Amino acid sequence: MPIKKTSSAHPKRTSPASSPGFHGRVWVDGPDGTFIGYGRVVLLERIIEHGSITQAAKSMKIAYRRAWDLVDSMNQQARHPFVVLATGGKGGGGARVTEEGRRAIKVFRQFHRDFEAFLKKEEKRLKF
Repeated sequence: MPIKKTSSAHPKRTSPASSPGFHGRVWVDGPDGTFIGYGRVVLLERIIEHGSITQAAKSMKIAYRRAWDLVDSMNQQARHPFVVLATGGKGGGGARVTEEGRRAIKVFRQFHRDFEAFLKKEEKRLKF
């Protein structure tokens, strides 16, 4: 797999010297590069929590533009959008994660748990 840049959304790890063992990341590539991965799932979860891409980005300490680009990339590559936007007005704007987006979160989270369990199992098997 190609090496991907890390972001503040990825799980924190201790240094390899203090935490020996297997580590890895999983993501799904689409026709335009990364479709969904750990950081994108966290962004979707934060949009659910805050109802806003702006607030989700602030909570992750990433630029709004970066968050918007990630949402746009997922929406463009998905069969159905993961995030829909509400325009401003009396109640203000906002963002909502669709059922398709919520399903993607659920599927990715389960796959990620299975992947972590696999790494732990192999680590024990090889006695590192």
